[in-house]
Parts: sequence; C-alpha cells; structure tokens
Amino acid sequence: MTEQAENLQDEWSTESVHRVEGLVMRNAFACRTPEATETAVAYTRFLRLAKMTNANYPLYLSLLEIDNHYVIDSLIGEEDPFVFFTSIQPTRHLLRECFRLWTFWHPGGIYPKTISIVLGVLQAAYSNAGDGNSIYGVSINDINNIGKHLNKDTGQSDPVNSAILDILDRINQLEGTGDEEMEELSRHCANIRTYYFDRRRKMEDVIPQVLLVKSDYLVKEVVPNFVFED
Repeated sequence: MTEQAENLQDEWSTESVHRVEGLVMRNAFACRTPEATETAVAYTRFLRLAKMTNANYPLYLSLLEIDNHYVIDSLIGEEDPFVFFTSIQPTRHLLRECFRLWTFWHPGGIYPKTISIVLGVLQAAYSNAGDGNSIYGVSINDINNIGKHLNKDTGQSDPVNSAILDILDRINQLEGTGDEEMEELSRHCANIRTYYFDRRRKMEDVIPQVLLVKSDYLVKEVVPNFVFED
C-alpha cells in the first residue's frame, strides 16, 4: 500500500463515515425531491417495524420535524397518533422536546397527525397537572404555542381542538396552589379556553397575533413517486 493510500485511509475514520452518513440522511429527511421523500418514507417504515423503546425514542421524536405527511404516515402506520408514544415514560427531555416542536409550527402548517402525536404525549404527562409540571414546568409561552393551534372553525369535537382544550383544562387545575406563577399560568389557560368558546371574542386578544399567522403544510410538501404499501 502506498503512503498516499495509507493517508487516505487514515482520513476516513469510522467517525468520518458516520458524519457523511448523517449528512446524507438529513438531506433525505428534508424531503426536497420525490426521491428524498421516498428514502425518508422507507426509513420511517423500517423504524415502525423495528418498534420504539426507551433507548431509541429520541430518534422517533426527531422525525416529527419532517414536514411531510407521507413520512409521518409511514412512521405511525395504522396506529392512533395520540398513543404513539404511550410506551415511553414521560421524562424532562421528552416533554422539553415536545414543547420545542410547538415553537416551529404555525397554525395549519403542520400535519394534524403530527400534532396529535405530540398532544398525546402531553395529555399523558399532564393527566395529573401537578405531576406533569414537576417533570417539566410549563410556561406562558408554552401555553400560547399550544393554544395557537385551536381552530374555532372546526369545533370542539375536532380531535386536535379537543386534546388542546383538555390539556389547558388540566393545567388550569394548578390554580389554588399559592404559587403566583402557577396562578398566572392557570388563569391564562382558562382565558384561552374562554376566548375559544366565546364566538364574540378573537384569539389574537389572548394569544400574541404573531403566533397566529397561518400556513399550509401541503403547499411545500414534495410527493414521492411511489408510495409503499404494507
């Protein structure tokens, strides 16, 4: 082996190969071409069949950032999105990442099933608001980022609306703790619910208008050439 070949081999360590591999996968997950979307769909289908565990759930969670409903459908299959993470015990990391995702999502700009997956995590974690808040303390900003997805036009029976209203109601139960920060949080949850149910009131009067700017996830979505069927 020549000196040049030895140097080239030294430069390509396992870590270097993994970095390139990661870059290629991130490009595929961006779903900018039909071929990239197909790759992401195939990858998420593999993960669905492999099953989620406490050791690998952050990978599944990171895939919720993919703005493509074909990919999300492949990830969850026929499963109810609200129970997708049921097998994972709520942790600070899981809840922090779920609330972080809300900061990127505009109303209408994310696939409803993706929203439902995250709402399912929060419903489970805050079924007892005190216990959930001890794992991850919710802020006013967190509440606004959830509440901005309430849609008066689709009504209370809409699954997303229903789940958001349920979470707000549970966190509202933190009232009476004697903690002023919790009292303010509770009042804000109650106010958002009130403004939603009162047709005379506008949501921008209780949630910052900049958060209510609407989008459409279908506009930027790239369709795969082929769709896998189980």
